[in-house]
Amino acid sequence: MIWEIDDPYGVYLTFDDGPSANTLEILDILKEEGVEATFFVTSKGPDNLIKRMHDEGHTVALHTATHNYATVYASVDSYFNDLITVQNRVKNITGQTSYIIRFPGGSSNTVSRNYSQGIMSTLTSEVVRRGYRYYDWNVSSGDAAGGNPSSEQIKNNVINSLRKDRSNMVLMHDIKACTRDAL
Repeated sequence: MIWEIDDPYGVYLTFDDGPSANTLEILDILKEEGVEATFFVTSKGPDNLIKRMHDEGHTVALHTATHNYATVYASVDSYFNDLITVQNRVKNITGQTSYIIRFPGGSSNTVSRNYSQGIMSTLTSEVVRRGYRYYDWNVSSGDAAGGNPSSEQIKNNVINSLRKDRSNMVLMHDIKACTRDAL
């Protein structure tokens, strides 16, 4: 979970880009271990996995419907149209409106400038103005890096990046089998 931070120096597991075929097993692992996580979902994957996330106490957050940089970062209107699409999907499935988001590529990404110069400065202000809360990460599992990292590499990337003097927001992707295996 993210939005109910009791321990400001905890470890927060977050999963981007799903749901996918791997999400079912990830949910099984989290349930078995008694761990809650945050899933930044898209419009991909089956509705029943989003319902299960919600029903099992995970935070269902928004990542944009398409996760297509050219679409999402074409303009402010394009971003919000895409975001509202996935927000409506989550509400239709869970009955709750989520205002927790993660920008594709993060809030300080550089890829967005290929589509619209300065859009991230505008979006980071505008999402807050519209009542959203966005979360980046400070621990990367490396599961989205080029190549095909092993589950052992992913595990080590996370463990070696954790710090005791901060909240540790771990970025993982539930679309990756190696992430499932690392859990």
